[in-house]
Amino acid sequence: MNYQHQTSVSIILVNYNGIDVLPDCLNSINKFINIPNYEIIIVDNNSSDGSPELVADKYPHIRLIRQSQNRGFGAGNNAGAKVANGEFLFLLNTDTILKSDILPHLLELMYANPKVGIIGTKLLNLDGSLQISVSPSIGIKGEYQARKLHQAAQNTAHLNLLEQKFQEIQEVDIVVGAAFFIRASLFHTLGGFDENFFMYFEESDLCQRAQNQGYKIIYTPHVSLIHLKGYSVQKSANAMSIEYRRSQLYYYQKHRPIWEQILLRLYLFTKFFKDWIATANPNCWEIIILLFQFKKPTVPNSGTQ
Repeated sequence: MNYQHQTSVSIILVNYNGIDVLPDCLNSINKFINIPNYEIIIVDNNSSDGSPELVADKYPHIRLIRQSQNRGFGAGNNAGAKVANGEFLFLLNTDTILKSDILPHLLELMYANPKVGIIGTKLLNLDGSLQISVSPSIGIKGEYQARKLHQAAQNTAHLNLLEQKFQEIQEVDIVVGAAFFIRASLFHTLGGFDENFFMYFEESDLCQRAQNQGYKIIYTPHVSLIHLKGYSVQKSANAMSIEYRRSQLYYYQKHRPIWEQILLRLYLFTKFFKDWIATANPNCWEIIILLFQFKKPTVPNSGTQ
């Protein structure tokens, strides 16, 4: 199908103090993306490292949106989607590096099946090894399965088996947000990301809501890119560990039955109370306090434009 003259893609990147990785990402986009009708939008979450000034100076063709505060990954992507013109949105982390023009394959998959709403690509570590980029549906069972999957990826022998498992295009529950290809119409219908997730679980929530609307999530290994996993998190690991639990609890309130919510809180209380007794780590105490707080789940407004 000759989609190139009728299709547009908006590549959206959310940046926060990413000056060390952003140029490599943007240069790889400029080098490899070759479809005739695409745009790049960078949403800067109030960076202080000079990265928005770098974009304005060195990449004048890129649309730069400067936020007055850092409201998180989901809110940043929502801001980019509001001004995007593309029929499809390619949400891309700033710590990714393209190795080829991956868009034609993603577009072909979308056009082949109108019920496919979201596609995730194969992700690679810097050394070229497989990086886990899919997850089972979030829940007590699903999180156990996901942990086993990531543990297997740390073992070279098991990693080879995982490579075999993920050699074919397949339907999955969740694809990670590092390289997230979605129909713009679906994104807007869902109201975009739930901005109550500052970081973590926001793509899981969006995938779940897309599936609730009858759309499929698929993973393709036929195109890949490098993901420097954890770049932004490493700068504030303690704060992000607390944010992870906050998002996890909120996700369970939105999507999981009450017995799973209770079981999760009991498990986390036991785990972090023991850790606090043993180490007096204040982060443990902050997480314990979180367990006694309840945030009413919200449904994003339909339409982000």
